[in-house]
Amino acid sequence: MKTTALNVFVCPACRGDLDLRIGAKLGAEILEGRLSCSACRASYAITGGVPRFVPDDTYAGSFGYQWNWFRTVQLDSMAGGSRSGDMLHETTGWPDDEYRYRRLLDAGVGAGRFAEQAAARGAEVFGIDLTPAIDAAYRNIGDRPNVHLAQADIFAPPFRPHTFDLAYSIGVLHHTPDPRAAFASLAPAVRPGGKFAVYLYARYGSSHRASDALRVVTTRLPLRVMWALSATAVPLYYMYRLPVIGKLARLAAPISMEPNWRWRWLDTFDWYTPRYQWKFLYPEVFRWFRDNGFEDVALFDGPIRMCGQKRSAEEPTGERRRSWDDLVAS
Repeated sequence: MKTTALNVFVCPACRGDLDLRIGAKLGAEILEGRLSCSACRASYAITGGVPRFVPDDTYAGSFGYQWNWFRTVQLDSMAGGSRSGDMLHETTGWPDDEYRYRRLLDAGVGAGRFAEQAAARGAEVFGIDLTPAIDAAYRNIGDRPNVHLAQADIFAPPFRPHTFDLAYSIGVLHHTPDPRAAFASLAPAVRPGGKFAVYLYARYGSSHRASDALRVVTTRLPLRVMWALSATAVPLYYMYRLPVIGKLARLAAPISMEPNWRWRWLDTFDWYTPRYQWKFLYPEVFRWFRDNGFEDVALFDGPIRMCGQKRSAEEPTGERRRSWDDLVAS
């Protein structure tokens, strides 16, 4: 943690200011210490360079294991290529110069694949994650001067209102108990005129039904068992590519068909282990934006990717709200 983060972090319980006590420091990084709320007296440890606003394990515990086991698989700087950078652009629509000198929230940072790209484009990035995945992110990008990380809950984000120029949550909200409420809890952190983008699983089509049925079993298995079972996707990939038997296998027991074997293993584990995995339609998510004060909502290819701009404070609140039909017609 860096001391400059105190301009943004507040107590997630009461939104009070935080006092810092430093235990160990290395350069600009506070490695050990404690944050104490001056209002409600709550106290939060800083360990391993990361402020901890939540306990170590909750409903999303599988991701803590996942991102520490597969820490570098999806980072463009370590895996090569530009897949994470491309996905960031496909989800937000933001050009590279949009990030420069902007304060940005990555809600559900995981191992830091998108935060790395946003920071490289010049944003001051604040990344939060509920699980010990935040430690993988810290190892990957935590020492960068424009990156701040915290273990925190999306439902109780430790930020001052109207803090961020840009915010995104990519592939995360659908793994929470209540994605709509999670969206609403993040919206106040975006300043008027700021932008918020999300990527969510879609409910269109029937391709997800077999994996949903299997998840009834797989989400109850020990994570290390699922780690081993997911590894079978590595060799099965070659059988699944066959014209007839492969198609039948993909319908009955889907696996990731990523050519990269490590990515394939990771994605298959990611499909079958999270406790929650909601799926949505575009109109549902559009209403989240509308109901939380966002307008000019843009839709992007590859459901569901959407981005909206927070209504400016000076705009009249009685203005007619744009409907889903209006958006589609335009």
